[in-house]
Amino acid sequence: MKVQILTNEYPPAIYGGAGIHVDYLSRELAKLCEVDVRCFGEQNLKNGSLTVTGFPLRNEHFSAPKPLQAVFGAAQRCLDFNAVNIDADLVHCHTWYTHLGGIIAKMNYSIPLVITTHSLEPLRPWKREQLKGGYDFSCWVEKTAIEMADALIAVSEDAKKDILKFYKVEPEKILVIHNGVDLEEYHPVHAPEKLIPFGIDLAKPYVLFLGRITRQKGIIHLVNAIEHMDKDFQIVLCAGAPDTLEIASEMQAHVASLQKRRSGIIWIQEMVDVPTKVALYSHAALFCCPSIYEPFGIINLEAMACETPVVASAVGGITEVVVNKETGLLIDVKQGENGSYEPLDAQKFSRDIASNVNILMKDPERRKKMGQAGRKRAIDQFSWSAIAQKTLALYQTLV
Repeated sequence: MKVQILTNEYPPAIYGGAGIHVDYLSRELAKLCEVDVRCFGEQNLKNGSLTVTGFPLRNEHFSAPKPLQAVFGAAQRCLDFNAVNIDADLVHCHTWYTHLGGIIAKMNYSIPLVITTHSLEPLRPWKREQLKGGYDFSCWVEKTAIEMADALIAVSEDAKKDILKFYKVEPEKILVIHNGVDLEEYHPVHAPEKLIPFGIDLAKPYVLFLGRITRQKGIIHLVNAIEHMDKDFQIVLCAGAPDTLEIASEMQAHVASLQKRRSGIIWIQEMVDVPTKVALYSHAALFCCPSIYEPFGIINLEAMACETPVVASAVGGITEVVVNKETGLLIDVKQGENGSYEPLDAQKFSRDIASNVNILMKDPERRKKMGQAGRKRAIDQFSWSAIAQKTLALYQTLV
């Protein structure tokens, strides 16, 4: 069998969980079948049964408004994916950026279409800030692709419910396959030298956030929670790749204001490499994930694999990863009628984040037990090899 994978992100151009997913899944699948990855960029890799080809953006003649250029760039790459002959048995798409490519491949090459839903556009209304009218296109192309797909992979049971809520899809076409973690790569390490360049005080414990600056990740709610947190620990925000200039400015203003009133707030604005991520997770006393929408939440799993307890919002797939009071603490979030939008009471949500963080930061022994339980859960439930085997089994039902 030969599989065609279409993706926006692929190393070294990774900024989110979907890219991490495709990276590890493609490598594991290549141990089982031939895999041809086509992605946005200039990658060129051949490693055994894995081939990766990047398709660069050709935007020298673009004169459309800047928010729309990302949309037209995605459509351009989707055409380019297909203009280079596809000889695979099926096509597997990740994120709306590649859905048009999957539609074209299914119709022109007469091969089955598989889609993994890492998130759904109707549940991310803040994307209009980033894409403007292009958000209407992303919603349309996602709906069209999902409803014509031969099979769908949801990364959690909650994500499956969302698919059925927003799209006309037969339930039997949806298979839940969780994300995973590389347990040889993500494990507890002692690497203080990775932390010193960022100004982290190794003598004081710290709470860690690691993720993109986006409404979805709830980063602004966490920043607002800091003023309610105890003063005897540090807060490390490893947060970059802002969705828009507006949220970047909002983040900058909030953090700068807090840093004037409290010491120990460290903002790492770069996207760090995996060894640095592992060191940040491993040395953290606690990991905090305040997402308001999260189909899975791979960052929580990475933290757990590094024996770090988690405080996270009880939304989406997070509740299938973090076991409340066993591997961390979950925070209830009351949301609007559409489910995963902003909290109805943002101030209460921020205070609840702070309260749960304070509880665990006062109890080192409890944190240690939770960290150990988290590592065990990651080992028992979330290996990439098992995920690749389940994915291949799905492919085999279609070919």
